[in-house]
Amino acid sequence: MFTHFSKIAGSMFVVICLLCICAANVYASVEKETGGLFDGSVSYTVQPGDTLSEIAQTFNVDLNLLMRANNLKTTVIRPYQILNIPAGDSETIATSRANITREDFLLLARAIYAEARGESFDGKVAIGAVILNRMQSPYFPDTIREVILQRNERVCQFTPVSNGTINLQPDEAALRAAAKALEGYDPTGGALFFYNPHISTDNWIKTLPVLTKIGKHVFATKA
Repeated sequence: MFTHFSKIAGSMFVVICLLCICAANVYASVEKETGGLFDGSVSYTVQPGDTLSEIAQTFNVDLNLLMRANNLKTTVIRPYQILNIPAGDSETIATSRANITREDFLLLARAIYAEARGESFDGKVAIGAVILNRMQSPYFPDTIREVILQRNERVCQFTPVSNGTINLQPDEAALRAAAKALEGYDPTGGALFFYNPHISTDNWIKTLPVLTKIGKHVFATKA
């Protein structure tokens, strides 16, 4: 269920990702709720039900600073008003699933984009959820980067790492899917593995208990 806070949080993650991309001199366009500015700040389009104090808290910005940045005399804002959000104070993002860096968020979005282009939004979130589930499992590394880049006997756990598609720039849907997974949404029900049964050549993975199927991917857990 989409809550009011999750809408703001989802937008926050997209904005943070854009900051990371700009820092690497890569331009990314997000045309709906957020947009990057080149002075170190970002813009946010107010959504119905938003309050200025909640927006300030979400972006880790002092309320008075936020008001000054937008020449506001009061905390009254209107839907679809565009606010200038000064750069926040922290490089670390606190989420319900983990505390991560901007770079880890972007890497998660890249993995989602590489693995689930063409899938539904739930199919994209599901890929992110598997990565986060692994991070919290005792059988896998405990950071997003280590999970995604993990190798067993020199074999990459994720195909995009071996074929280079992990370096593709994620689209807006992948960014939002990463944010949703980090908020705690897991359409797989706790899966640790996924595969496409039509192209997978790994017979072992096909023996694992199946939790669900979303789009072209089967999601499974440890036997």
